Amino acid sequence: MKRLMTAIAFSFIFISCGQAQKKETPKVYKVQKTEEQWKQLLSPMQFYVLRQAGTERAFTSPLNKNYKEGVYACAACNTPLYESKHKFDSGSGWPSFDRAIKNSVEYDVDYKIGYARTELKCNTCGGHLGHSFKDGPRETTGIRHCINGVALNFIPKKGS
Repeated sequence: MKRLMTAIAFSFIFISCGQAQKKETPKVYKVQKTEEQWKQLLSPMQFYVLRQAGTERAFTSPLNKNYKEGVYACAACNTPLYESKHKFDSGSGWPSFDRAIKNSVEYDVDYKIGYARTELKCNTCGGHLGHSFKDGPRETTGIRHCINGVALNFIPKKGS
């Protein structure tokens, strides 16, 4: 019995060490720039949010209360991310959407505040957008994409 327990313990350690050594290959995005190029392209706050996964203060983005028709695009690479028809007022202080444009947003996991959260990134440049929560409108998707306004550019619908 003692030998069996020892063998199981060593097996567990061996498997754990093997798994710890596996590293995911980083995703290669269509738009890639050096850190210096991003700093030249983006404002300091945009760089902080999009490239360093920061968060803007709640209720500071003019896009939070923007209800015009149009599209919200990534401020770093101009990829269309969200349609205005899917925007809603969550009361959180950040622009909120119940879904993204298909294949425009990448889902990742971050543990920056001590537990797992679903991080949202631009699928074209990898820029950090915000996080996804399961407290969105029940009558649609039930999902809330909580997005930093500084990570977005609003493109109004023509004629609006």
